[in-house]
Amino acid sequence: MALMKVKFDLKKRVKLAQMLWLMYWFSVMAGVLVFSMGMFFKIELRKRSELMDNNESHFMPNLLIGVGLLTCGINAFGGKICYDSLDTSKFAKWKSMLKPFLICCLIFNVLLFVTGLLCFAMRIPLQFTLAEGLKNGMKYYKDTDTPGRCYMKRTLDLMQMEFRCCGNNDYKDWFEIQWISNRYLDFSSKEVKDRISSNVDGRYLLDGVPFSCCNPSSPRPCIQHQMTNNSAHYSYDHYTEELNIWKRGCRDALVSYYGGLMGTIGILVLLVTVLEVLVMVGLQYVNTAFSSLANPEDPESESEGWILEKTVKETFTDIMAKMRAMGKTNQVEEGAEEQGAASAS
Repeated sequence: MALMKVKFDLKKRVKLAQMLWLMYWFSVMAGVLVFSMGMFFKIELRKRSELMDNNESHFMPNLLIGVGLLTCGINAFGGKICYDSLDTSKFAKWKSMLKPFLICCLIFNVLLFVTGLLCFAMRIPLQFTLAEGLKNGMKYYKDTDTPGRCYMKRTLDLMQMEFRCCGNNDYKDWFEIQWISNRYLDFSSKEVKDRISSNVDGRYLLDGVPFSCCNPSSPRPCIQHQMTNNSAHYSYDHYTEELNIWKRGCRDALVSYYGGLMGTIGILVLLVTVLEVLVMVGLQYVNTAFSSLANPEDPESESEGWILEKTVKETFTDIMAKMRAMGKTNQVEEGAEEQGAASAS
């Protein structure tokens, strides 16, 4: 017994084809939107590629761009089939291609669904990528004279101001690295000598942060040096000065930004998947409705359309039986080849 069988007359078939043609072009526009979101996400990642530990983060935008292009191509082709189905003579040339096309649509819908899930799952690898990338970027902050690293200071400063964050995990990360270049240190100064000699790695460490960590909402001038020394500043307590600098770490800020962006894209891709499933089901109805015409020579005759020719259980049983038959055939062929090789030797 066919699954979800529906009876059609000429008027219903034409109405279905017209509605499906419109839905296909909506799907094309959805594909353009997915492609555009993939391009936007790729550009956003490239803006801060220096702060990424590897290029694996570009896998997701590249996948979205590819899926968006495939969505446009597949749905444009499906729209052409539906348009031609309004004319029985034109539709006849597509009959042999419809079954393979529907199988391709099914595989593509699975790919779309997986892509949507990957959008939500990307947050986890992004955390590790940013953690290592920001850590290395902060080490190179001072290397403004080193080729390949001379723009790292500008990148980090702009990022901290844009995302209102400071450091990797928090502002204290700047206390653990030398972010002031030796070029701007007076090595004849006792304070500089003492700080360098007190560190086993010979680095100039201080309890300060770059200017880009300063919060412009602070009611007092920003205190970015000797931040933990309350006596160095009048009426100052670094435990209570919440508005002095940004307290949020940049890794958390960037993961929230990119995670939110990918969450939105993931929802969009899943909605496109639902639309693709609907048009695939509609095309199956068009295919079966035209294939089961009571009188193929009379376009106005009645017909029946269905999603599956048999029930889900029967269809699954048939597929498994075919797979087992194919497996047995391969075993027989392999056995025959082995016997032939043995007799030849």
